[in-house]
Amino acid sequence: MPHPNETKRITKTSLYSWVLFKNIHLQLIVIGVIVITVSMRVLPLEMQKRIINEAIGMKDLPALYLYCGLYIGAVTLAGVLKYVINLMQNYIGEKTLMTVRERLYEHLLSLPVQFYRRTSPGNVISYIITEFIPVATFIGQAVAVPAVNILTFFAMAAYMIHLNPVIGLISITLYPIELILLPRIQKYFRRANRQRIKHTQRLSGLVGEAVTGVHEVHANASIPLEKQRFKKVLLKLYKATLMQNALRFGIKFVNNFFMSLGPFVLFLIGGYYAIQGHFDVGAIVAFLSAYEKLYDPWKELMEFWQVYQDSSVRYKQIMRAFDHAPEFAQFVEGREPFQLDNDIEVRDLSFVVGGNIKLLDRISLSVKGGEHVALVGFSGSGKSTLALCVAQLYKYTGGSILVGGREVSELTKPDISYNLGMVAQHPFIFDGTVRDNLLYSCRSLKLQGGGCTESGEEPDLDTLIKLTQQVGLFTDILAFALRARLGREEENPGLRDIIVASRREFQLGETGMFADVAEHIEFFDPDTYSRYMTVAENIAFGAPVKDEFDPEHLHLHPRFMEFLESHGLMAHLTVLGETLARVVTDELGPEPPHDAFAACPIPEDRYPDYLKVANRLDSGEPLNVQENGLILRLALGFVPGLHRQVELDKGFANRVVNSRRDFVALAEQAFPDGFSFFQADRYIESLNIQDNILFGRVRADSPGVEDEINHRIMQALIMQGALEAVAEMGLAFEVGSMGDRLSGGQRQKIALARTFLKNPPVLILDEATAALDNKSQGRVQNIITTNLKGKSTVLAVIHRLDMLPFYDKVVVLKAGKIVEQGPYQELLDSRGALYTLIHGREE
Repeated sequence: MPHPNETKRITKTSLYSWVLFKNIHLQLIVIGVIVITVSMRVLPLEMQKRIINEAIGMKDLPALYLYCGLYIGAVTLAGVLKYVINLMQNYIGEKTLMTVRERLYEHLLSLPVQFYRRTSPGNVISYIITEFIPVATFIGQAVAVPAVNILTFFAMAAYMIHLNPVIGLISITLYPIELILLPRIQKYFRRANRQRIKHTQRLSGLVGEAVTGVHEVHANASIPLEKQRFKKVLLKLYKATLMQNALRFGIKFVNNFFMSLGPFVLFLIGGYYAIQGHFDVGAIVAFLSAYEKLYDPWKELMEFWQVYQDSSVRYKQIMRAFDHAPEFAQFVEGREPFQLDNDIEVRDLSFVVGGNIKLLDRISLSVKGGEHVALVGFSGSGKSTLALCVAQLYKYTGGSILVGGREVSELTKPDISYNLGMVAQHPFIFDGTVRDNLLYSCRSLKLQGGGCTESGEEPDLDTLIKLTQQVGLFTDILAFALRARLGREEENPGLRDIIVASRREFQLGETGMFADVAEHIEFFDPDTYSRYMTVAENIAFGAPVKDEFDPEHLHLHPRFMEFLESHGLMAHLTVLGETLARVVTDELGPEPPHDAFAACPIPEDRYPDYLKVANRLDSGEPLNVQENGLILRLALGFVPGLHRQVELDKGFANRVVNSRRDFVALAEQAFPDGFSFFQADRYIESLNIQDNILFGRVRADSPGVEDEINHRIMQALIMQGALEAVAEMGLAFEVGSMGDRLSGGQRQKIALARTFLKNPPVLILDEATAALDNKSQGRVQNIITTNLKGKSTVLAVIHRLDMLPFYDKVVVLKAGKIVEQGPYQELLDSRGALYTLIHGREE
């Protein structure tokens, strides 16, 4: 029979219900270890008494050895067993925490979309990650700590009464007084702790909100406003933390005071009995040790009580925050997911939100299977809301939506997943590779028992290439790969030779098959200064392999500096660097915008340093060693073709070219593995794939030619049979958190491709091509019209009205109602709402 925690909603489970959840056998083992541990704690006390009274008092050396051996043996065993108990506590706590977090995370993902519109991501993260840590501590300790300390307390109390009933009973009676005082203080401690947690969560939410919306903060220069909001909550947290700590210290004071009363009673009454000859010295020592050990479990129980109170407050707040039922069933029970027909019937559909605001008002719409319907209307007309209701992302408040004759609100999530795909205007891209995101829907479908292919396996590479080419994503994937460097030879065997072979076609220049793009490439030439390489690359006619020769460190290398001096290059570089520092900082000013650094030789993060250097140069002050290093580094990183702020001196350029042969000789002798030199018949490890194939750089004065060059590179790779290997590298490109390394158009292409891979019977498009250029939009629309018409039902929210002729029916919404619907040309001819929407006026 399943445990209740496995069947009921996690937010309805109590904290203590997790203590024994799948841990009963472990907790029983812990109890057994505790019993042995407690007996090992009492034995040393008896040994202390016997060592003093029998061994030392009787001058019995063998007894001394025996009792000391038993003493150290018991102490050691007790320590080892305590270590074992701690390990088991930690294991139980962390194991249960993992289960609770997993169940809660699953529950969170099932909550309605609207929940996340009013809940800060920072609060969710704080709840599920940070706030649960004390809860895990409590769950691990919930059995072990009370058991070990209660048993220890009674064992020590019994031993004290055994030594002297009067003193033992008096000492023990002090604790009930403490039991009366402490709960009163702890009541206020719990209240302060709740306030602290509340303000901590509020602060976490504020930080998460500000970080997520930092573009708005910058756009409105609202740092002072955000600081004010932050400080207000921070002050409340400060006061609550002070109060909580004051009460915690009060609890410690009470504990310490009563701990000191025990020795006082022993010295007073025990001393009297000893003087009267009724209490021996060994018994006094053993009694004092027992009393000290009597306090330890008491102290740990008090601390455990505080941990319990803290954990209880946290747990209840977490569960209360997420105590919402999912709007739709998350799993299919007792059957396979439905394979539905793809006709859609909307009847008297209404969607009302807070304040009785009707976003949809009694809408009715019929869509035949395989029909393509466009939803249009002004902003706020309800077109996206209608699409989201059909996609089961919103739970409508009235009426009905039938897909294949089944009520959408009664279908499970797997039913929807099997039969429907959706692409949003702002699709979410997950951290991982391009391939991971393309296959996201397919992998999810496979876990539900389905798949994107007949075999149920993931689509193969050919399918991915074909589909990404159709949506215009493949050129981006190729670009990701071309900007990457090859890994170890065994990862891509033979690819280096293929790249060098592809290079030869480009080296033919205007006489070869790629003559149409040759003029846009500056090929590497050992006898010519390259305007699209850095000064450092031009000197070496190569690129660094080791870190000590990279742009961050090259100006610090003594042999390289000696080479510059000996070939008369240092003075020119100094002048170049100083000129660049002055000109660039004069042009950009003290606080340049971010986009000003697009073609700037000074990195944005180092700009303040160069601003100081320029000011010192203008004032005539000499530069220190570090500042001279900055000047040299700036000059060595100068690329004349990109950085147009300063013209490169032709005499200096000639001197650089003439020095190359000497530098190669120096490098081969002094640091043979420091650089990879540009040789036309060898693969250059330190360059990316594109630079290796071109054996050159694309000219910056050729805007828009990058795609054409990539197309030619793709042709060269196809000729060499290496396109798939390079495509694999592009698919392995890491897109970053929420796809932050991708453009808006690339995100939409990935979302479209992953939905097309799924090939659902019903396709919902909510302005799914809004971020694409006209050419890409046309390409996607062609896929929809050519491949899906008559097969998949398409319900598309359209922002570009010139796409409407491709749809079988156009539905025009206004203020949550359908005002007209029908074929595109028919609606135009009627000169109604659609005509007004397109032309902006009625006629």
